[in-house]
Amino acid sequence: MNERAEPAPTVAVVGGGAVGVTAAHDLAARGADVTLYERGNLAGGSSGRAAGLLYDAYAEDVDATVGARAMERFRAFDRSLPGFSFTPCPYVIAVREGDPDADAVPAMVERMRDHGREVRTLDPDALGERFSALWTDDLAVAAVAEGAGWTDPPSYVRALGDRAAREGVAIETETAVRLGPRTDGKRKVHPSNGGAEAEGRAFDAVAVAAGAHTRSLLAAADVPVPVVPYRVQALVAPVAYDGPMVYDATADAYLRPHPDGLLAGDGTEPVPADPDDYRREADDWFREDVAAVLRERLAGGDAPAGVDRDPAADARAWAGLCTATPDGDPLVGPVDASGEAADRGSTAGPAPTLFVAAGWQGHGFMRAPAIGETVAEGVLASLAGVAFEDPDSPWIVAFDPTRFDGDETFEIAEGMSLSSRTDEE
Repeated sequence: MNERAEPAPTVAVVGGGAVGVTAAHDLAARGADVTLYERGNLAGGSSGRAAGLLYDAYAEDVDATVGARAMERFRAFDRSLPGFSFTPCPYVIAVREGDPDADAVPAMVERMRDHGREVRTLDPDALGERFSALWTDDLAVAAVAEGAGWTDPPSYVRALGDRAAREGVAIETETAVRLGPRTDGKRKVHPSNGGAEAEGRAFDAVAVAAGAHTRSLLAAADVPVPVVPYRVQALVAPVAYDGPMVYDATADAYLRPHPDGLLAGDGTEPVPADPDDYRREADDWFREDVAAVLRERLAGGDAPAGVDRDPAADARAWAGLCTATPDGDPLVGPVDASGEAADRGSTAGPAPTLFVAAGWQGHGFMRAPAIGETVAEGVLASLAGVAFEDPDSPWIVAFDPTRFDGDETFEIAEGMSLSSRTDEE
């Protein structure tokens, strides 16, 4: 006599960016019945405006582990995912003379090397000899990570979205949602299209990976999370450049090769932004600042071809949103265990129905393959009764969303920075 198979768990993923699409794809690949809701189009939010720098050169244990898995999957997708490509490219961390952070670079590099990363420090002369496109006379120290690269972020989201659909994921774009309360061990999602809200569907689990809209979505479900959107900016300049990716730590700016020339940016505004009403065009001050960095880093003060001293240089520029948390680490995991932020080690109470993945501090896209996988494995483990802190749980304890009350106020910190939490914190 054949035993009746258990029905597949039903999971709604809210958010069609890199993390949400990866989670939906990986959930379906593991047998879940998945519906992905996106209020606009896939890659229409932060992922569509991301810089596309990819690296795993982190000093802290958790970040290094997540980064390594993300890079492993990016490289695998380069071989197996039509429409997506990964371009290997060294990543340079440059610190200028007079910057107190210069003294921290050798120890940071040693910690990266302890994690097996191919990273080393270089003096400015050696850096200039290796990468002739860079001006290095004003630098105190630099580090070069070899296992890095870049890609086009929207191409990843769209290509993996196509594969997810083939895996059976129902993708509902142009569909905003409202989260209903937990009822009978399930949670209802009410979609709306064109303003008319539908009756809704009950799911075994709902994973919210909605970027800048995460806080408002969860607040409507009476779940507060300290995820604050802030504005960042980038541009593509028609500059002939075939050098490495560079993070100028002193200037808080980055650059990388781009098919149309050179992509550069940061332009962080460390104040909260309204995800429904923020300026999507780049500011003149940002254009001026980035043009100055490009002149300094590529030509020692002389404008390279295509980089005008005029703030209205012939460049395509834009602004997007990143999300911050009080400690700079993301929130990834269940937020309604037993209806409250309960004892994480306990198996008592019903399985969680609501999960969050947000607060990337500018590193969301480069972590997406690993975090999406964690969300998929974590959701299914939680539904199977595995407690958050169980040794067999896929969740990352350092990213536990219930480490905060949810109503914290805090200053938004620069996402790309040499400063980060240490293993001892």
